[in-house]
Amino acid sequence: MGSVLDAIDEDLKAWIESQRVFFVASAPLSADGHVNVSPKGLDTFRVLDSHTVRYLDLTGSAAETIAHLRENGRITVMFCAFDGPPKIVRLFGAGTAHLVGSLGFDERIAVFDDVPHSTRAVVDVAVDRIQSSCGFGVPLMDLVGPRDRLTAWEEARSAAELVEYRARKNATSIDGLVAFGDQSSASG
Repeated sequence: MGSVLDAIDEDLKAWIESQRVFFVASAPLSADGHVNVSPKGLDTFRVLDSHTVRYLDLTGSAAETIAHLRENGRITVMFCAFDGPPKIVRLFGAGTAHLVGSLGFDERIAVFDDVPHSTRAVVDVAVDRIQSSCGFGVPLMDLVGPRDRLTAWEEARSAAELVEYRARKNATSIDGLVAFGDQSSASG
């Protein structure tokens, strides 16, 4: 069944990086705030070392994770095997969002071969707990392929248009926390 692991070893790194989708969970400190779970795809995740991971945060319709990380840093990343042996891995830790244009952003994206035009942040996670579980209830699924809607949407917009979109649509979370609004306190 499940177990707590000491580190992300080479075998686990290879398994994690071979998954085609992962999920990111975060929450505000407020007891009546909304817990958020976001699915992520494309080739946007890297294991940097035994306790550090990084992913690209792409422009989307909301910015809950960024707002939660700015407020409290708590984050969980989950992977599920949809093919092969059943397996779930959760990485618990503290995340830091490094927004486009912030100090060190360009160095952080260097671990990615192809950085989508819509990248709005790089998220680093200092992993403090690694937990695996069986995944017996996760269905077997066949990958048809990546969706091209995000790529087409982003390619139709200039960098300035994406900045304007984030200012209009991603300034705050649904609970009113700053995401891309006042960037003076952004990590970087």
